Amino acid sequence: MNSNQIVKKFEDLFNNEPLLVRSPGRINLIGEHTDYNDGFVFPAAIDKEIHFAVAKNDVNLFRFYALDLQESFEMKVEDLSKSDTSWANYLLGVAAQYKKAGYELEGVDCVFGGDIPLGAGLSSSAAIENGFAFALKEILEASVSKIQMIKMAQKAEHEYAGVMCGIMDQFASMTGKKNNAIKLDCRSLDFEYANIDLHDYEILLVNTNVKHELASSEYNTRRAECETGVQILQKYDNNITALRDVSLSLLQKHCEEIDPTVYKRCEFVIKENLRVEKAFSALANNNIKALGNLMYQSHEGLRDDYDVSCKELDLLFDMAKKSNDVIGSRMMGGGFGGCTINIVKKEKINLFSESIKNEYAKITGLEPEIYSVKITDGTGLI
Repeated sequence: MNSNQIVKKFEDLFNNEPLLVRSPGRINLIGEHTDYNDGFVFPAAIDKEIHFAVAKNDVNLFRFYALDLQESFEMKVEDLSKSDTSWANYLLGVAAQYKKAGYELEGVDCVFGGDIPLGAGLSSSAAIENGFAFALKEILEASVSKIQMIKMAQKAEHEYAGVMCGIMDQFASMTGKKNNAIKLDCRSLDFEYANIDLHDYEILLVNTNVKHELASSEYNTRRAECETGVQILQKYDNNITALRDVSLSLLQKHCEEIDPTVYKRCEFVIKENLRVEKAFSALANNNIKALGNLMYQSHEGLRDDYDVSCKELDLLFDMAKKSNDVIGSRMMGGGFGGCTINIVKKEKINLFSESIKNEYAKITGLEPEIYSVKITDGTGLI
């Protein structure tokens, strides 16, 4: 991402010299639907980013410009509230968190834009929230930690964007480290870095370019099914507050009491948490083939047990698994569309991409988007 356009637009609009901030999107190597079960995830920040030019103004206004949409937005500081302009809410929500924390807000000018593909499940919203949170910390000279900014960004999404997201997206975007994935405990927020050396391989994302309507309603259903499992198993161990506390042996022991569908959901989450632990060990031992196998298992569980895949994701997964140039693949994100994440031989990237494009288009009539990504540092100054 080149920030020159952002700076030029800022100077044209506001005739001022801005602070420059970059904030990345994220991938998740493994650990899907574990976050709201107090479990483990394994994300990393990537080199698809949002860039910001930000400065105080003396007119007591929030003046925002979204370069990619070529849209502007304005609101008086004292009128800070949710807006009908949906993209502005990601910024306003963050400003509201600073106000709640006791900081006195002043007028702020902001131009932002980037190359995180929208709707691909790479967390452009978290990147926007984090970037603006970081910029406000700098210009307000606020003494807030990264963890505080992450929580502010998450609250902004809950309260202003109206999406009850977990904390993984903001966490990965803010705390990312070049060439490292982050094993995050979604309960305690303890985390460890794992160095990623992919040797002759590269991470390739393939976007189905579909988003089925089931996504949000089924997400809520899955949460409820997991909670039902927890309520049944709590009778046998009062230390259980979420599925991350449940062992596979305890679940199996009481399978007769649990509805078969609920059982499958719980079994997937417990196994997926174990896969995150194994993936962390695999990277520690520089064993990327083991990581790839765990990714295959994750997709199969998401498809067969958690039931959140779709025919387009399964098609991309099957194509990748058949290829001798791929050592790992799975759907990434909530499901019913979005991307697959694949570990592909560097020298075969172009060949693999062409073959995927042609076969996918022939079967679905859709053109997939393909992105090669590198693991990068989290939100910070440019």
